[in-house]
Amino acid sequence: MTSDTKPIFDTLAVEGSAIDWNQLLIEILSAFDCSTGTIHTLDQDSQLLHLKAYQGIPEFLLPKMTVIPIGKGMAGIAAERKRPVQICNLQTDESGVARPSAKETKVEGSIAVPLMLNGRLYGALGIAKRFHYEFTPEEEETLMEIGEAISRKIVS
Repeated sequence: MTSDTKPIFDTLAVEGSAIDWNQLLIEILSAFDCSTGTIHTLDQDSQLLHLKAYQGIPEFLLPKMTVIPIGKGMAGIAAERKRPVQICNLQTDESGVARPSAKETKVEGSIAVPLMLNGRLYGALGIAKRFHYEFTPEEEETLMEIGEAISRKIVS
């Protein structure tokens, strides 16, 4: 945990408080110097990811991001694989991991991490920068730790 992420963990550690999803996402974006992000939670019955918070997403893309099947798009693939998925330049990516409409966000360096706790999936977190960027292993690890802390709040 760096000093930039301490407020995130402090917020998530408060017992009995509800999550302010938008504020949490803003804190995460700020800590990682990102402009765009989403938080999806998993509906355990339908096994679909539901949008809880977003920042920097064009309004016309929201209908495509409100409910995501596991295995579709970066968030869905991170959820399916239960590990981070990143693309250092979303604008030129041809891997098929990101949906074609994702390019409309105008971001480049992006990462999606599953929200995991004790081997169980609770959702996905995605963040992105407006420029070419590869997230470091340390950043991936910190994002996974944030995902675990979020999952703990979802369970409680």
